[in-house]
Amino acid sequence: MRRSKLLKWMFGLLASLLLVNVNAAPLKLLGLDDMSCQAWNASKQEADQRHAYLAWARGFLSGHNYANQRQQVTDVSNGTIEGYANRFCRENAKLSFADAIYRMSDEFSGRGAPITK
Repeated sequence: MRRSKLLKWMFGLLASLLLVNVNAAPLKLLGLDDMSCQAWNASKQEADQRHAYLAWARGFLSGHNYANQRQQVTDVSNGTIEGYANRFCRENAKLSFADAIYRMSDEFSGRGAPITK
């Protein structure tokens, strides 16, 4: 009898933990007004706007390093970030500039795969 109560209690706990995870708040990304690949591509002719995207990317990569200290992105230049984002956005025009930098953090940290929760 005790075993069945314990199993019911464990099942209830597991179910409640799963429900809490399902109802977790979505990730809030703080970025520029338009984080699309199209906006990134259009910023090529606007030095100030391009610099803002690069500064955001460097901040994101720094945050990645803070959160994942065992899998840090090594020092990268603005040219490296720009080249990676250009290639990503050319190949994935419907995705966002943020997606490009997410993938860059995956690749350059040695993880090679997206972070999973």
